[in-house]
Amino acid sequence: MNPGKGIVAGFIATVAISVLMIVKAFSHRLSAFNTIEIIHRLLGGPLVTGWIGHFVIGSLIWGVLFAVFYRRLPGGYAVVRGLVFGVYAWLAMMLLFLPVGGIGFFGVAIGWPVVGFTLAIHLVYGAVLGASYGSMTGQR
Repeated sequence: MNPGKGIVAGFIATVAISVLMIVKAFSHRLSAFNTIEIIHRLLGGPLVTGWIGHFVIGSLIWGVLFAVFYRRLPGGYAVVRGLVFGVYAWLAMMLLFLPVGGIGFFGVAIGWPVVGFTLAIHLVYGAVLGASYGSMTGQR
């Protein structure tokens, strides 16, 4: 277990999904769903607070948790463990964050496309997290 490398891997994975979130914003798809705006609303302050919160969650919270639970996650390869972890993070978002953010379980207040988009983003996050962590720790 290496929480420091988990933080770095979490940061790398958060950068990867942030790029996808920005592309989504420019595509005008799911414009009613903006994770950064939800975090900003919950934390207050300037809009940059949403981005800071996003990176704290992705790097510090999820990155450390991934490092702590790495050996217990199913899958023989780091990327597979990351994908499994990404699904857990997605479920936490669907069942905790979105309701607290005011859009209901699984984002029902916005519509079902939120479910597919957020799952895809979390799978990318998990794959990058697992690959990065595995590479840094020498684990497959």
